[in-house]
Amino acid sequence: MIAKLRGLLDAVGDDWAVIDVGGVGYLVYCPARVLSGLPAAGGQVTLFVETHVREDHIHLYGFAEPAERDWFRLLQAVQGVGSKAALAILGVLSTDRLIRAIAAQDRAALTRAPGVGPKLAARVLSELKDRAVPAALGSAARPDIPARAAAPAEGALGEAVSALVNLGYAPSDALGAIGRAAQGLGDGADVAALIKAGLGELAPAEKR
Repeated sequence: MIAKLRGLLDAVGDDWAVIDVGGVGYLVYCPARVLSGLPAAGGQVTLFVETHVREDHIHLYGFAEPAERDWFRLLQAVQGVGSKAALAILGVLSTDRLIRAIAAQDRAALTRAPGVGPKLAARVLSELKDRAVPAALGSAARPDIPARAAAPAEGALGEAVSALVNLGYAPSDALGAIGRAAQGLGDGADVAALIKAGLGELAPAEKR
């Protein structure tokens, strides 16, 4: 099984790239975000690969970092999500943004992906909500969460969620509140701002 490729970029298409490794060209299907980050033809490329072997073909799927590959696998664990839909989702959302979308139960974020409708988006959000909690906390405590899937949420998002958990909030509630806060604050929000906004998200629920 091929797990990683390092070589020269030979050609790029709508959803694929050809990587020349020692004179052998490997056709690798990639998310749009990965393709947009590749160098010009002839440039050095390293991709982390998921290999799918079927009776009639072998497909390679390439990612810029191991965490993207892990979320590609997780997405396909959801009923109705195949490799094409998983690539489409990762093509419009980074793994960190995907965790935020799951935390905030943001269907609109997922339906930006070509071919992903509201029903499928809702299923992804529902089935992966519990898996996003340990990812945001930077923990692989659950055996069904790959350790690498936690990596992209480490930093401000993970620290803010951990802070709310330490204050006594349930991990799922903390993740949802910080996810909604992050959506409102946008990229670059620091831990303090996320915690403050997250507490604001939780306050109305406490009054009910």
